[in-house]
Amino acid sequence: MAVKTSNSYGDITVSNQAIALACGHIARDVYGVVDLVGRSVGDSFSELVGKKKSKSKGVKIITVNNRIYVDLFVILKYGVSINAVAETLKKTVKYGLEEFTGMIIDSVNVNVVGVRV
Repeated sequence: MAVKTSNSYGDITVSNQAIALACGHIARDVYGVVDLVGRSVGDSFSELVGKKKSKSKGVKIITVNNRIYVDLFVILKYGVSINAVAETLKKTVKYGLEEFTGMIIDSVNVNVVGVRV
């Protein structure tokens, strides 16, 4: 699916893949985030084998009625406050995606998969 909007410049459509790529870039820039990881065992296996190297791994985008819901699957740096990094990640991704798409981000869920030294 994709989100659609209209303004004085015309109709704008942003695909879920474009939103996921932007979200991945925004999330990796947050202090304390080491990496985003695949959502399933199949994704992880494909990454190990080298068949699939996606820039949007660890990001799940759901769009319903031009509202965007984001799920992030992250590995954090050892020694940082998990709560502080998760809250910063939520706010940063929400702001960045709203600026990028011009749409309302309903929720950003952060799933901490692991911690890396």
